[in-house]
Amino acid sequence: MFLPFQRPVTHVWPPVLLGSQFVFNIGFYAVVPFLALFLRDDMLLSGGAIGLVLGLRTFSQQGMFIVGGALSDRFGARVVILWGCFIRIAGYLLLAFGHALWPIVLGACLTGIGGALFSPSIEALLAKAGQQSEASGKRSRAEWFALFAVCGELGAVLGPVLGALFTGLGFRLVAFAGAAIFLLALIILSVCLPRSETRPPSQQRTAWWGVLRQPRFVVFIIAYSSWLLSYNQLYLALPVEIQRAGGDEKDLGPLFMLASLLVITLQLPLARFARVIGPAWSLPASFVLVSASFLSVALFAAHEPSAGWLRLLPAACFVTLLTFGQMLLVPAAKDFIPRFAEEATLGAHYGALASAGGCAVLAGNILFGGLLDRALTPSTEAITPWLLLALFPFCSAGILTLLCRQMRSR
Repeated sequence: MFLPFQRPVTHVWPPVLLGSQFVFNIGFYAVVPFLALFLRDDMLLSGGAIGLVLGLRTFSQQGMFIVGGALSDRFGARVVILWGCFIRIAGYLLLAFGHALWPIVLGACLTGIGGALFSPSIEALLAKAGQQSEASGKRSRAEWFALFAVCGELGAVLGPVLGALFTGLGFRLVAFAGAAIFLLALIILSVCLPRSETRPPSQQRTAWWGVLRQPRFVVFIIAYSSWLLSYNQLYLALPVEIQRAGGDEKDLGPLFMLASLLVITLQLPLARFARVIGPAWSLPASFVLVSASFLSVALFAAHEPSAGWLRLLPAACFVTLLTFGQMLLVPAAKDFIPRFAEEATLGAHYGALASAGGCAVLAGNILFGGLLDRALTPSTEAITPWLLLALFPFCSAGILTLLCRQMRSR
């Protein structure tokens, strides 16, 4: 039954998806960055217990992406997105009103599961809408994904600011405000998203694990996963470099602002440039930039830090090169996925891409967590973890060069 103000929707308007990404990131970054402080100061948990809770939250999201994408293909993106919003609201309410450990852990996991449901569904819808836009001679699919990244970055910048405004009133109020944001998104999206998607019965029976039976796609997501491992070093390796340089956590803020400013101002022009040169060039080149970001720190890791603001030069080079790699890579890679997928399996393909990255981040953090301890003080040993981190994206550049050549020859 339709609401009085509702009309049937058959095609989603891309700005609706951009706006949802903006609102989702505001709701996410207004709450989750402050969760660790709440667990330590209010729940009085140890560092190990805090790490376990945050790890469970991340794994419940990244590990479930492929399932969320498959559910989107099976039942339709609209249903899965709305259920994702509902589950995240439930998670935030548990964080807001839970006083024992188990509802807090359950709430953290539910926030991750909610994201695993709506994120691949939205990307699949944007891929379809972008294809329609491109076919009609309007904005290309890659450009829509670039704008999607810009909107997400704006939300990631404004979310912590909004959360900080409420922190003086307590984390529970912050979590309740996050639930209110997602409730608003749930109401708006229930009106704006397409109500029905017709598929042939054969497409409905497509198994989600079928995406992993495509050798070229598996090679692609394995190569792409090194990007998510590399991006995660903003949270794992960058603080280590700042400590080596004699800085503290206050220096992280300007560096993250630098990354956000670059994305907001240059993402769309670089996405257009990447589309002009094509994925055979843009995908490998982006991974070379990511590899160079780690090498830029390795060059300084064995030396005593410079005086004044110059001590942050290696960290600034790392953030800048990594962000330029991100801006070239992510829209091009998201635009590349439909080359492997039929329309009925887009959600599973985008979910598999994210889940592979989540597994790489989990394994990489275990591998590099101890190795990065060597980089805390200037020495020749401090170079080793940065060189190893540079190796993964460099290998991805080579793999994607060969893969793109094979696909182009076909």
